[in-house]
Amino acid sequence: MASTSDIRNGLCIKFNNDIYKIVEFLHVKPGKGPAFVRTKMKSVTSGKTLDNTFSAGHKIDVVRVETHTFQYLYQEGNDYHFMNNETFEQITLEKNILDAPELLKEGTNVMVQINAETESPLSVDMPASIVLEVTYTEPGVKGNTATNATKPATVETGAQVNVPLFINEGDKIKIDTASGSYIERIKE
Repeated sequence: MASTSDIRNGLCIKFNNDIYKIVEFLHVKPGKGPAFVRTKMKSVTSGKTLDNTFSAGHKIDVVRVETHTFQYLYQEGNDYHFMNNETFEQITLEKNILDAPELLKEGTNVMVQINAETESPLSVDMPASIVLEVTYTEPGVKGNTATNATKPATVETGAQVNVPLFINEGDKIKIDTASGSYIERIKE
């Protein structure tokens, strides 16, 4: 048993007969009254998020987790297929376990957290950013870069991303996988 002082991003805990992954947390010590920890948790079984507040010192049941590198192979309906880079064993995960499935490109390496007790996958951690090619967007206008105006663009995985006006079809762009937002254009 751990306490609220052990809470960190990515920690998996048992809560309300389910396993949750801590997405965000904030330790709060108000001037009056006891300290508490405000958390945002995501269920690894249903994908639903839950906001919860734990009082300071509250005991939490931590799930022992192993992390392995897997390579994304392909999608089949709502199922996503991955291969372990060390053992070449393949696993299939449902779409709701993934944080940003629309940004997954075949061949991308991801970190899969596996419950050490039951050997079942819990969650998939995407790389911080991913480089994708723009397959469709309206043509850019030269000299139209003074403002922070954006336009929608479709990338090679089919995801929609808002990009600056100077981005054209065929450009490679770096995308933040946590927010799904444009970071920068990649020059080759």
